[in-house]
Amino acid sequence: MSRTRRALVTGITGQDGSYLAELLLAKGYEVHGLVRRSSSLNTSRIDHLYEDPHESSAKLFLHYGDLTDGNSLTRLVLEIQPDEIYNLAAQSHVRVSFDMPVYSVNVGAIGALNILEAARQLNRTHEVRVYQASSSEMFGDTTEVPQSEATMFRPRSPYACAKVFAFHQTVNYRESYDLFASNGILFNHESPRRGITFVTRKITRAACRIKEGLQDKLYLGNLDARRDWGFAKDYVEAMWLMLQHDQPDDFVVATGEDHTVREFLEEVFDYLELDCDEYVGIDPRYFRPAEVPILRGDYTKAKEILGWEPATSFKELVRLMVENDRAEAALEKRVMEKQI
Repeated sequence: MSRTRRALVTGITGQDGSYLAELLLAKGYEVHGLVRRSSSLNTSRIDHLYEDPHESSAKLFLHYGDLTDGNSLTRLVLEIQPDEIYNLAAQSHVRVSFDMPVYSVNVGAIGALNILEAARQLNRTHEVRVYQASSSEMFGDTTEVPQSEATMFRPRSPYACAKVFAFHQTVNYRESYDLFASNGILFNHESPRRGITFVTRKITRAACRIKEGLQDKLYLGNLDARRDWGFAKDYVEAMWLMLQHDQPDDFVVATGEDHTVREFLEEVFDYLELDCDEYVGIDPRYFRPAEVPILRGDYTKAKEILGWEPATSFKELVRLMVENDRAEAALEKRVMEKQI
């Protein structure tokens, strides 16, 4: 009798990790998540999985660990013996990576190398497949639009440089050690679970708080940057499909559309029947030292080989995020009113 398929997910408490955990549990996996030890819990995005009426929590296990601790990471991988490893962990805020370059590179680059080395050792006795979360930021200041798997990398941030290193190491381990290791080059993907410091969630949250009278202004940086925004829940399906394919490979995951930050802003405020010009200001502190003007992905390869394509439109994504933050803002207002 074959055992239950087992997956290890780094970054499980993040946006992508939580959606991926849901997907894997729904498919019957035993899911192990790597969590950094801190003085406060940060499991809010996956807490509901422990309350699942189908007892999904019986197949969800969390382990303390850190990608920068290679020895401990290898011991954990050899102990768990996962069939699949999804490396999603990173210091993923591009602007913050300029302020914390060494930490961002240690986690994003060396951390990915530690995962690959642990997988290589496990692969000697137990076949394992590895997914590496690559990023559209690797393309940086490219002149080629849209960007595909063949587009040259021109990274413009410490975060992007770390991801380029991790990408090439993934290819190197695949070609040198016959390790099943695939890169998913994901373009911007958002959801109601997006961190509140990321521009899309910052916009939807602030707009809803303004609507409820809880906030007066929203300050942003470069409104002209163009990005290819998709729904994170759609994108984790592409991750899973990459590790079900016969051969390891590299795939762009995107929508094929781009919108400016201003367009996203206007879509949100229009949905709430607010005038964004009345409430939004520009703060130079939010500009990056090196800007990336446009990222738009060509997901043809993923569609043709994996059968994947985005299922959620730009407008629907905005609606999902606004409705979530509108409910949170309304709750915050009710709590404040009771305290007065």
